[in-house]
Amino acid sequence: MTEAKTDPIPGTDKPAFDRRLLPPMMLGSVLNPINSTIISVALVPIARALGAPASQTAWLVSALYLATALGQPVVGRLIDIFGPRRLFLFSTSLVGVAGIVGTLAPNLGVLIASRVLLGFGTCAGYPAAMALLRSEGKRTGQDNPGGILTALAVANQTVAVIGPLLGGLLIGVGGWRATFALNIPLAVAAVLLGVWRLPKQGATDRAAATGSVAARIDLPGMGLFAATLTSLLLFLMNLHLRDWYLLLLFVLAGAAFAVRESRTATPFIDLRVLGGNTPLLTTYGRALVAYVVAYSFLYGFSQWTEEGYGLSPFHAGLVQIPMFLMAICVSVLTGRRKGVRGKLLVGAAGQIVACLVILTLSGTSPLWLLLLVALIFGVPQGLNNLALQNSVYFQADPERTASSAGLLRTFSYIGSMVASSATATSFGERADTGGMHQLAWVMLGAGVVYLLMTVLDRTLGRAKGTEAAGAPK
Repeated sequence: MTEAKTDPIPGTDKPAFDRRLLPPMMLGSVLNPINSTIISVALVPIARALGAPASQTAWLVSALYLATALGQPVVGRLIDIFGPRRLFLFSTSLVGVAGIVGTLAPNLGVLIASRVLLGFGTCAGYPAAMALLRSEGKRTGQDNPGGILTALAVANQTVAVIGPLLGGLLIGVGGWRATFALNIPLAVAAVLLGVWRLPKQGATDRAAATGSVAARIDLPGMGLFAATLTSLLLFLMNLHLRDWYLLLLFVLAGAAFAVRESRTATPFIDLRVLGGNTPLLTTYGRALVAYVVAYSFLYGFSQWTEEGYGLSPFHAGLVQIPMFLMAICVSVLTGRRKGVRGKLLVGAAGQIVACLVILTLSGTSPLWLLLLVALIFGVPQGLNNLALQNSVYFQADPERTASSAGLLRTFSYIGSMVASSATATSFGERADTGGMHQLAWVMLGAGVVYLLMTVLDRTLGRAKGTEAAGAPK
């Protein structure tokens, strides 16, 4: 493993970002979204092949989200302690194992288990990228070296465009098992890139981390966090009063987690620091609300275009493409601008406008109006992702960058679970226009909350101002 490049930026004496880190950072960060999008076109073939109803194959989606929401802050904390290399290599190896298990799965139960394993395996990519970005920023003296946050956002949005199309191609060539087999070469590539290009820890850092493992990992805290989050997500997956015990378990486990973290010397999540970092907490809340809107659109609008409007699954997918293309364009055009507040305000306005247009739709609306809705939604899709990512980078404790980034994804997935439940409640047995309008009101309410959280947040500003206001020193 060679040392990081220290060639200066042309025209300055500052060292440049080591571009050799980009391939493993980007590949690692897209392993989760590519599996999230490909499965959307594989659910029906899997159900037919295994004789499973839609209510059971839905667990293939939920299992990945549950494992990822739980695993990302845990793996992120381990990255903060041990560095990104070892966690990245171990986790991406699990992606390959999950690919093998899924490819050979004899029944739905094993297939769901492979998705859980896949969720944990993809947990290291994004936190590792954020940790590497932080270390390179420290080395180069730049807040966002080379606009890498923009590159990560664009990579994830590009995958969202090609994921369903790639999934359809793989199914056409090799059946639904090919969508799981894809993870094998992806994992091999990620591991090799990690071995060749991710920096190794120095001997001093390695000894320090190894010598305090038991004290710094906080296994009881992680266990209580897992119980708290799992009970909440299981309740959100299928909202019903008969599952009241899950809410009780959530409250009890959450209270025990809070007590544990406030009393231990080296907590998994330092609630004392996090509680004093109001800007970061607001960003997490904003992420949850934003993803309620985003995932309600992704889940609900697609179903309505098929059942309520009458499009084929292929054409329903094409209607979504303008959103992803607009998101990519917006991210590229605004990515290098350090201002956060402006991005969030425009993103909030875009959500509200799109929801209002949805309320005018019917089964006889012209097709161009559906495309317009998708196009409008592309603006907040590009701006919100980028702004939230930048906010966490500058607001988080530098020593907990990876775990803070993992928590951002956790709150995002909680938002996706709320969106899934809202979609199921609004549509019932069929995704008709009335259900779409009911869901649009939920989305509009979340969009207004998002706008208010942004307007009333006085800590937002330019990136450096955000850092000064929010990040503990």
